[in-house]
Amino acid sequence: MKKSQKKFRKIIFKNFFLQNLLGFLTALYIYFVKITSNIKFENKKFPDKFWINKKPFILAFWHSQLMMISFSWDSEKKINILASSHSDGRFGAIVGKYFNLNNIQVSKDKITSSKIIFKLLKEDQYIGITPDGPRGPKETVSDGIIKIAKKTNTPIIPFGFWSSKNYSLNSWDNFLITLPFSKCCYVWDDPIYIAEDLDNENLEKYKNLIQNKINKCIINAKKKI
Repeated sequence: MKKSQKKFRKIIFKNFFLQNLLGFLTALYIYFVKITSNIKFENKKFPDKFWINKKPFILAFWHSQLMMISFSWDSEKKINILASSHSDGRFGAIVGKYFNLNNIQVSKDKITSSKIIFKLLKEDQYIGITPDGPRGPKETVSDGIIKIAKKTNTPIIPFGFWSSKNYSLNSWDNFLITLPFSKCCYVWDDPIYIAEDLDNENLEKYKNLIQNKINKCIINAKKKI
């Protein structure tokens, strides 16, 4: 059964027409969820400060929460999300074009995508990173987000979401599917600044800090609904 499912998925993701059709239908579903749901925002003052002053930040959230991310965004500038170069990342880019999202595909050497990120942040653009993506381990912060924040002197804003009606896919990240007519809540936490002289000994400390703050945002979101 699993082999046939994987084969069917490969057929869909390799077919340009089917990919775009499925992307369009997925976008319609997400919009339907949005217009039928009651949405709350908590601690929006943290990103508001950066949006008003047109200053960049890195949004940090778990890969499983990508579905509803666009409705948290309240800036004319798009959020540029670092995404996998695999089929799921390409599909995400198709869906993202219907929202205020721009996907940056992770290059094989990771150098090209890093250069794009550095350039965008220098231009005061916004970056979204799932620190457990693109392939896990689930809800574990990797070094990449900290290294980017350190090199560009850009703050990281932890973020979490929850909905009252949802289910999780049987994927590596347990991707969260929000259902229509839900109560939804987006929660931000205060910015994290990474010192330029951060050494490897303190790297783990900041990885744990980001992880705990993202999880705290999700816990708070659950409490609000």
